Amino acid sequence: MSARSEGDKGGVEELEVHDPKNAAAGVTGVRVALQRAVSQMGVKNTAKTLRKLNQADGFDCMSCAWPDPDPEHRHTAEFCENGAKAVAEEATKKRAGSEFFASHSIAELDSHDEMWLGQQGRITHPMVKRPGGTHYEPIAWADAFALIAQHLTALTSPDEAIFYTSGRTSNEAAFLYQLFVRAYGTNNLPDCSNMCHESTSVALAESIGIGKGSVSLRDIYDAELIVIAGQNPGTNHPRMLSALETAKLRGARIISINPLREAGLVNFRNPQKPRGLVGKGTDLADLHLPVKINGDLALFQAIGSLLVGWDAIDHEFIEQHTTGVAAWAEHVSAVDWTVVEDATGLTRAQITEAAEMIRGSNATIYCWAMGLTQHRNAVATIKEVVNLAIARGDIGKRGAGLCPVRGHSNVQGDRTMGIWERAPEHFLDALQEEFGFDPPRAHGLDVVDSIRALRDGEASVFVGMGGNFIHASPDTDVTIDAMRNAALTVQVSTKLNRSHLVCGETALILPTKGRTEKDVSSKGEQYVSVEDSMSSVHASRGPLEPASPMLRSEVAIIAGIAQATLPDSPIDWSGMGDDYGLIREHISRVVPGFEDYSAKVDRPGGFVLPHPPRDSREFHTRSGLAEFAVSPLEVLQVPDGHLLLQTLRSHDQFNTTIYGLSDRYRGIEDGRRVVFVHPDDITTLGFQDADVVDLVARWDGDDIERVAESFRIVAYDTPRGSAAAYYPETNPLVPLDSTATGSNTPTSKSVVIRLAPHGQGRRTAPLQA
Repeated sequence: MSARSEGDKGGVEELEVHDPKNAAAGVTGVRVALQRAVSQMGVKNTAKTLRKLNQADGFDCMSCAWPDPDPEHRHTAEFCENGAKAVAEEATKKRAGSEFFASHSIAELDSHDEMWLGQQGRITHPMVKRPGGTHYEPIAWADAFALIAQHLTALTSPDEAIFYTSGRTSNEAAFLYQLFVRAYGTNNLPDCSNMCHESTSVALAESIGIGKGSVSLRDIYDAELIVIAGQNPGTNHPRMLSALETAKLRGARIISINPLREAGLVNFRNPQKPRGLVGKGTDLADLHLPVKINGDLALFQAIGSLLVGWDAIDHEFIEQHTTGVAAWAEHVSAVDWTVVEDATGLTRAQITEAAEMIRGSNATIYCWAMGLTQHRNAVATIKEVVNLAIARGDIGKRGAGLCPVRGHSNVQGDRTMGIWERAPEHFLDALQEEFGFDPPRAHGLDVVDSIRALRDGEASVFVGMGGNFIHASPDTDVTIDAMRNAALTVQVSTKLNRSHLVCGETALILPTKGRTEKDVSSKGEQYVSVEDSMSSVHASRGPLEPASPMLRSEVAIIAGIAQATLPDSPIDWSGMGDDYGLIREHISRVVPGFEDYSAKVDRPGGFVLPHPPRDSREFHTRSGLAEFAVSPLEVLQVPDGHLLLQTLRSHDQFNTTIYGLSDRYRGIEDGRRVVFVHPDDITTLGFQDADVVDLVARWDGDDIERVAESFRIVAYDTPRGSAAAYYPETNPLVPLDSTATGSNTPTSKSVVIRLAPHGQGRRTAPLQA
């Protein structure tokens, strides 16, 4: 199926557009959460799951990675609307059993949209598509493992296999997975970090010596100023709003930097409090800066210029803990304000107001998400955020620091456990000492390079530990062709998605238990652990019986694959598959900060990993100091008649999982194929509000025009020259080779497009260079 043609739901025919909301959550959020939960799980399982969600004796939400309060400060309902939707999707009573696959061919399933696929229910049996087959059919677990082993051992090189990981995989599963992959002989461990916060990991590691944020939840409460850039907490991290409300009520001020004015940062109606249910709620952002897409680097350099000009920098901290300040100060002092105003779409007065708020704060936290990380200059932009923080001494003190907000539960923990194609030498040395084999040292393939390898025939086996690789990746048509070029694709999944249908010559679906479910092995009941955005590690125990007796945990599946593939390995795959405590014992000796792991993680609330910049103002960089960066002010030039598109989520989705067709905060109902454009741009480009257009992407790196068809124009309050539309529908527009410098992250927030009347978006010949 062409990615361009998808969509029997979410089109433009039934779509309704209303005024955007000016507040998030409230009674409506509670009502929607409970309706979705009860409709999917029933009353009994709704009560059983939601009361255990994000509790110390319960299970961790499978959606965002926002941290939990201390156990004694958690609410009975410690979840948000979208967390309830995520739980309902996993704990649904619907089933996609072997009879379902017998009655639906792969081609027929592929004709449906992503929402329909996800609504078919939990997969109950391991399934296989044989070469030339039209349907999936059941397969025994032992036979599935043997089939994988047959393909892996037949490869000329282990580097011809790719092992992808989704961010929701537990610490135990992630550690066992990377151990198997490296024992097999490759570092081809791409993961979803490559597509989201990789730019953060690179920038922070080079600037402060560790690729993680430096704040705690308590710091959010104690901050004087919180800067939120390129992030929409109301949809993507709704529980963050409660923390922001606490900060506001304690006197904090908030700056929102985002092309769109999002409801969640305007006003929060906390459903846990009377003022949120029947009152006016809490206003959050004191200042909103509607920056043009890709204007953030210019904005932060301009703020730095003002702080340097005012001498509003922390000289003592800079002298003791940093290097490179003189070069940075000279660079930002020479900023061209004409260029800044053009790049940002902001006035000097607006930028000065933000800089004055930073100057007046003794404790500032900088938060960001994909709005900063998915640009060509993303690494430079995040380093510029770090420049501001270290210039003001806002590292390693209470109520201040850096706060990248991860969008997927345990994506940070997966990296900590070694899911990385470029693992550091000290980690590989520790694996060698612990397990007695020499792991491969050559760097492996990330997501973008894995797609290239499959496309070019350099790899032929793909194993996906969760996720929906086809619709999470850029350049959808290229990714589809690459995946279909594989000899074997394996997807470890809970529910049906596109990656099961766009598959290799042989394909396996291995159904796994979810976070909501009990995990009982021959050694008794097991639990897993996860790490949140603020380096807190805690246990997760599901309360429900598994959706099918045929399901296996991710840990058990990995152990089964490893044992079949490496039968002569001295590593005790079977033992670890049955007893997760054995995995944690190994982790405690391999991964710094995890000493006495099982005892610490089993305490209510878990434990917090060490973070040298936060804990003692130590910076494990090349210089041993926090490093100011000097980055050229690159401004993405958009040709006349074009717009700069950012891809984003609706309020009714989590990553590629579509819960429904409502984005009520932005005023969209019963559809997804919309493009948000400033009213003046609509007129200038010769269109009208509600016209149906094709989105045609232009990129200077090749002569291809990429097309996403049939989008309704929605007049919206966004900066001139900017546009926004939902993914995965717009992923076909993101060129595979257009990536961030230094991180290779796809530039999903910087897509140059033109609008074409629907049906006129295709060219019969390639665009000429």
